Amino acid sequence: MAQVALEKVVKRYGSVETVHGIDLDVAHNEFVVLVGPSGCGKSTTLRMIAGLEEITGGTIRIGDRVVNALPPRSRNISMVFQSYALYPHMTVRENLGFGLKIAKQPEAEIVKRVNEAAEILGLHAYMDRLPQHLSGGQRQRVAMGRAIVRNPDVFLFDEPLSNLDAKLRGQMRVEIKKLHQRVQTTVIYVTHDQVEAMTLADRIVIMRDGHIEQVGTPSDVFDRPANVFVAGFIGSPPMNQLDGEVASEAGRPVARLADGIAVPLPPDLAGKATAGQPVILGFRPDSLAPRGHALHNEADSLALTRPVIIAEPLGTETIVFTDFAGREVQGRMLNPRPVRAGETMEFTLDLTRLHVFDKASGRSLRG
Repeated sequence: MAQVALEKVVKRYGSVETVHGIDLDVAHNEFVVLVGPSGCGKSTTLRMIAGLEEITGGTIRIGDRVVNALPPRSRNISMVFQSYALYPHMTVRENLGFGLKIAKQPEAEIVKRVNEAAEILGLHAYMDRLPQHLSGGQRQRVAMGRAIVRNPDVFLFDEPLSNLDAKLRGQMRVEIKKLHQRVQTTVIYVTHDQVEAMTLADRIVIMRDGHIEQVGTPSDVFDRPANVFVAGFIGSPPMNQLDGEVASEAGRPVARLADGIAVPLPPDLAGKATAGQPVILGFRPDSLAPRGHALHNEADSLALTRPVIIAEPLGTETIVFTDFAGREVQGRMLNPRPVRAGETMEFTLDLTRLHVFDKASGRSLRG
């Protein structure tokens, strides 16, 4: 069993602390993605798990072993890097088998494992090619194959798709997901791309400034973000956020916005929001749509007439930018028709999927 556990893990470079006592448990066979903006500590955390960075404090366990003092080669992990790190003078076959050769595995075992990896990743047609004669996606498959042949307890991926174009990234996401289903081992994956995180992960770990902001399934972090940062980071297009203040109207709590509009708050927030409390009202573009073009039940929505600032046609949908409480917000229009800048449209805002955050702390009022 290859569980990975981080307990109060700290990393300092001199007097600068970059990872601040984080705790994380990764289950056997789980696919966990660390995501966050540049400099948040996600790659440093991965490198500490790998043994490429020494930890300053805390404990890292892989399986039932504390690995704090173990070198990378003794941790039974395999790491796939952003840069592929292939040997340019070796063929694909030689790259795949090199680590096993250095480990003095029997030749028959090397051939067997290399062929198994090539079968899993569809590399048989390229086995005698040098890396310079491969596409970016093919090189990344070779890098993954080199990791597979070692039969590691844990796969570590450090932004493996960031050098690929958008189409190849989409294809390789599918390949990595299939790989995890076939090899059935623990995966910890680092990316700055929240789309990668949402599509690949069993659970997502969202980091900022060396802290873990939230851990949850993709649906957890999308539907119930713990704070304003998570709400704005997860989701594409990002969540709209508007400043407001809690008030009471006809006995029901509302968020009164800068332009005087009162937005009724969801019933589950009754008693959690107090009159006069400054809040941030959040709603995803899916929750704001021109009338007749919405996913939500328009009967339970707030109607707003607004001018279109710009529109971005995307085929089966259009992203519509409009003004709301003095801020530019985005809505999603399904089954779209042509939309002109300056056109006035009636929008409906889904009141059942609002998010409300305390402005002072940034925390969700749902807790």
